[in-house]
Amino acid sequence: MNGAELDERLSRPTDGVLEVLRQLPGDLLVLGAGGKMGPTLAMMARRALDGRHRVVAVSRFREEGLRDRLEAAGITTIVADLLDPTALARLPDAPNLIFMAGQKFGTQSAPHTTWAMNAIVPARVAERYRGRRTVVFSTGNVYPLTPVGSGGPAEEHAIGPVGEYAMSCLARERIFEHAAVAHGTPVAIMRLNYAIDLRYGVLVDIARRVRAGDPVPVTMGHVNVIWQGDANARALQCLALAASPAAVLNVTGLETISVRWLAERFGERFGRAPCFEGTEQADALLSNASRSAARFGPPTVTLDTMITWVADWLEQGGPLLARPTHFEERSGRF
Repeated sequence: MNGAELDERLSRPTDGVLEVLRQLPGDLLVLGAGGKMGPTLAMMARRALDGRHRVVAVSRFREEGLRDRLEAAGITTIVADLLDPTALARLPDAPNLIFMAGQKFGTQSAPHTTWAMNAIVPARVAERYRGRRTVVFSTGNVYPLTPVGSGGPAEEHAIGPVGEYAMSCLARERIFEHAAVAHGTPVAIMRLNYAIDLRYGVLVDIARRVRAGDPVPVTMGHVNVIWQGDANARALQCLALAASPAAVLNVTGLETISVRWLAERFGERFGRAPCFEGTEQADALLSNASRSAARFGPPTVTLDTMITWVADWLEQGGPLLARPTHFEERSGRF
């Protein structure tokens, strides 16, 4: 599998996406489309809409060649800094919005920027696009660490963000929840962890450590993961769930997965016994995705398949993003 084939697979619309977008009235605006998931989500939407409406991707587009790649896929691109009120005001109107803008890494060194991106920008966007159907990307980090055997918090679980990044993400949620109540904006909030590409993600982080002979941290001993294509599909299907008051949905895989077990599986594949650092704790950052599975069906790509694909990608020297997930972080410092 090469990069183009990977993007095709990550952007392949499911039947559920085709059904939802077939009924979509008007254009779709994707704010923050230049991040890890934005490009393939926009591509999936474009493929599902098949020219009936525009997909408009907005970002600072710092990655070289990304705009050209999206434009070649039939997506309209706009370069804009969402912190600039003038730039935000100039964006086109659209009845449908996917909000993906935010900051995680760099919070520890520049918390003010994280709060600006995760609170000020949502407030301005919620005002600029009041009344528009909006899917808001959030994170399972708004939950506290929970016992490994619990299956993770469901949507009604009490929130308990650890660290400034998680707190700022909760601020983003509350701002859009306010818009849903105050302005009647239909909102769906998608709490995601962790999306798996072959160029980055928890599985890549673990596999790279095993392959290099570096120790795998197991203090955060368990994780949830979901194939990024399945996460893209659920995000687009959430357009049909947007409501006032806001709807909230956990999006991840259904398994609570041992980090040690993952490392051992990659060790078997690479012919190298993994080494570990730390001791598994009784709790972890987890989410219960039973509700989204009941709504959308189980993820289409299994954990075993993801493990195989990641190992193949590393062995063939596929390109990687220099964006470690820091899945092992327990104190919320990013």
